[in-house]
Amino acid sequence: MCEAHAYLITDGKEERILESVDQVELNGEEVTLVNIFGEQKTIKATFKRYDNQAGKIVFEPLA
Repeated sequence: MCEAHAYLITDGKEERILESVDQVELNGEEVTLVNIFGEQKTIKATFKRYDNQAGKIVFEPLA
């Protein structure tokens, strides 16, 4: 099983914000992430890219 981790682009760099992401829900300007441990994080961001090989889900914060 391949695990994906969520990253937020901060100052031009990808900062890991949540490990082992299991669910991603888009609600307008908000993105809610839930990992395999039930930890939840909601951010105001847009989806940038998903890289299965690297296990990355990358978001860009809203200005």
